[in-house]
Amino acid sequence: MDKNLLLQDVLAHLQADLEQATLAALSAHETATHEENVAENKYDTLGLEAAYLASGQARRVEELRQTLITWRQLRPRPFDEAQGIELGALVQVIDAQDQSRWLFLGPQGASMKLQQAEQTIQVLGSAAPLGRALLGKGPGDEISLPMASGAQSFEVLSVE
Repeated sequence: MDKNLLLQDVLAHLQADLEQATLAALSAHETATHEENVAENKYDTLGLEAAYLASGQARRVEELRQTLITWRQLRPRPFDEAQGIELGALVQVIDAQDQSRWLFLGPQGASMKLQQAEQTIQVLGSAAPLGRALLGKGPGDEISLPMASGAQSFEVLSVE
């Protein structure tokens, strides 16, 4: 699998999310500032509610902008055993039920599933519990994550 292609897919998804969020923020702003939404009495809260929505949408747009900037700076490198797993690593893990999965580890803010070479790859941020646990590990290492229903264990099979 090609990590650079995966990175391009992540960037394309984030860009599409940013464009969609920007349109939603503009629409919410127009609703909040439209003359028909001026409060006529203290119980008329449509304008206020629209303003809260517009504010939230604007924050979401800014978060997506920052996430996109961070992901654009990522430069996937080949795995180095001395460093262990780091940002940009493509990791194959297996759980206690012998279910194998591929993970693409990157900066926070881009949780999604991608398809490449007929494989599903989970994009995982380094701030996620599994992402944090993987940092510095290598093939053969085991990871245990505490869960409400008990610990979930994984073994690192391979790293690219």
